[in-house]
Amino acid sequence: MTDIARFEKVPTASASGSRRFYHGTRADLKSGDLIQPGYLSNYCERKSQWVYFSETLQAATWGAELARGEHPGRIYVVEPTGVFMDDPNLTDRKFPGNPTKSYRSRDALRVLGECLEWQGHSPEDIAAMKNAIAGREPIED
Repeated sequence: MTDIARFEKVPTASASGSRRFYHGTRADLKSGDLIQPGYLSNYCERKSQWVYFSETLQAATWGAELARGEHPGRIYVVEPTGVFMDDPNLTDRKFPGNPTKSYRSRDALRVLGECLEWQGHSPEDIAAMKNAIAGREPIED
């Protein structure tokens, strides 16, 4: 899988410079919407103090595929509206050095557009990942 994708109405530059950030979810959003902390997590039955995003389409793909809900998975190009940090759920535990380029913020993410073409994982890979996180809290706030 590559990070090359077709986008709907996504500016080439943002307040974040030339960096492009992605957020995978099942929510139906439009350009200009804000993704804010304080809502139920994509993965568990509790509200999250953070919003999570990545510079890689691969990480956002997992977010879209593992998110709770009945709607299809979607990936949005987003812009952080405030400060953000490496996601310690991944960088400190699984991938030292942050190769997934995964981040979190207590500030909102602004939706710039939707990534319309992305390739998901196989049903077997998704089932294996869901089994791996079943019964565990994958995110620590």
